[in-house]
Amino acid sequence: MESPIQSYLRQIHAEIAQLRDGKPYSTIPAMANVDPDNFGIALATVDGKVYEVGDTREEFTIQSISKPFTYGLALEDLGDEVVDAKVDVEPSGDSFNEISLAEGTGRPANAMINAGALTATSLIKGSGGQSGFKRILSTYSAFAGRQLSVSERVYESELKHGHRNTALAHLLRSFNIIEDDPAPVLEDYFRQCSVLVNCLDLSIMAATLANAGRNPLSGKRVLEIGPVERVLSVMMTSGMYDDAGAWISSVGMPGKSGVAGGIIAVLPGQVGLAVYSPPLDEHGSSVRGLATAQRLSRDMELHFVRAARTGRSAILAAYDVTETPSGIRRNDEAADVLRANGGRARVIELNGDLLFAGTESMVRELSDLEDDVELAVLDLRRTDQVSEVALRMLALARQGMADAGRELVLVETDGSVAASLEEYPGADGPGVPSFATRSAAVEYCENRLLERYGTQLLLPDHVPVTASPALAPLDVADAEALAALMTAKQYDDGDVIRRVGLRFGGVYFITSGKVSSTSPGPTAERVKLNTLSAGMTFGELALGSGSRQETTVRAVGAVGVMVLSAEAITELEGSNPRLAIALWKALTRDAYTRVEHYLRESAVRIRE
Repeated sequence: MESPIQSYLRQIHAEIAQLRDGKPYSTIPAMANVDPDNFGIALATVDGKVYEVGDTREEFTIQSISKPFTYGLALEDLGDEVVDAKVDVEPSGDSFNEISLAEGTGRPANAMINAGALTATSLIKGSGGQSGFKRILSTYSAFAGRQLSVSERVYESELKHGHRNTALAHLLRSFNIIEDDPAPVLEDYFRQCSVLVNCLDLSIMAATLANAGRNPLSGKRVLEIGPVERVLSVMMTSGMYDDAGAWISSVGMPGKSGVAGGIIAVLPGQVGLAVYSPPLDEHGSSVRGLATAQRLSRDMELHFVRAARTGRSAILAAYDVTETPSGIRRNDEAADVLRANGGRARVIELNGDLLFAGTESMVRELSDLEDDVELAVLDLRRTDQVSEVALRMLALARQGMADAGRELVLVETDGSVAASLEEYPGADGPGVPSFATRSAAVEYCENRLLERYGTQLLLPDHVPVTASPALAPLDVADAEALAALMTAKQYDDGDVIRRVGLRFGGVYFITSGKVSSTSPGPTAERVKLNTLSAGMTFGELALGSGSRQETTVRAVGAVGVMVLSAEAITELEGSNPRLAIALWKALTRDAYTRVEHYLRESAVRIRE
């Protein structure tokens, strides 16, 4: 099933592609003949999942998007104090190529404008057998997770036509901000701007910044957290030049644009966004790139005010229902069907906040389910916050699952998420099944699987006592002899059939309906243990608990039982000891099977 996030990106790509404003950058002749219809979006999470749509593999030059990465390398090499002495961290409010130098000192306002970027490049020295530029290129490549190269054609064009940058470099040299001959600095700067990247590369570079300097694909640490912190801070205030205020207000993420048409945005701890579209606005930023960033920030709640917490996977555990059965006692045939088909129902336990990062991991888990999974149970009881974007993406995921013949089931305390999903457009048909306990949700899934892969006999409405699985080891005559000793009883919904602490009252054979058993919890609340249906028994375990009932058993709907009372059992032991022994052997076998089931389930419940 396609991820709802992928579907969403495809939708907004189609919509934003209709924008026809702006023109490609033409000051550098080698960049003038680009196709204005090129448009790609790539979104990379901090754990390395990438969503792509459009022209994400079309190469273009990185241009000014190079600036934060060179600045980060300078900070890593020299530290804040040395770098700050050469380039400030204040927003200039000017366009990218303005001469924003401090009066008297000549110090550039920040490292995102051209004067500051030239200064940062001048601080990168050769080391370890590599020239300064080779180190810059190696750093970019480490951020991208692949070896990058330089467009020599664009480099030569920049070198020939970059008169304003050449003037800026010489002006910086006059203030001793650039301490040596500016010519090599200009060459390195023009080369770094001419590095070839694609939209995918930039999304990984942005995600590496979001991941505190560690590449989410390679796992390699490219920058330490200190330089990353400074880089993202300056990007937030100055990365979009004289449009920075509008960017912070409408997008709310550290960002950087380039005149080749690229834009990146970084949501620390969660995601890196990259967009490529050559037509630029009056600030030198991609028109479609800006529109995409604004739309994503709004729809996915990526603005730093909304997404303030560190993102992490919301998946606590995932397993099929055979690992945590519902607790309903099934006959052997039904148990065989569930063992064979239990993998078709999957439980996904969530925790933490379902902001963007948590939502992404949730819908990714749903989208990546194996083809044979038919039911997915989302356990939401440990989630702290379910955001609007989580509900929107879950509604899309539910629709995608329904289209694929799959069913979504929820476990939540109040049913609020299930109710909210019904309010979304296209939420027609039956509501989302919602249960207060995982056991009840798994019971629902088991019954659905039995309906599909078993026979009606596996979910019978009525089971004669002689057909009870507990009496299966006995022959027909012995089962009928026991039935003759039993008393029929009927109960209404909610009636207490047996209460905790009562003395042994006999063995109860359910002939119709269901009962639930509960026991006192650690703070006196009732804890549901299991549900028993037609054909199952209860009451006999009291003989192993000091002849006292350990649970409270209530009717769920109308219930019919046949009771082999304690008095009838005593009479049987005197009149027909052979049959009494056969009965106890059958009940012991049934009890052992139940205990084995509870032990398997307890191994999974330990983490709760």
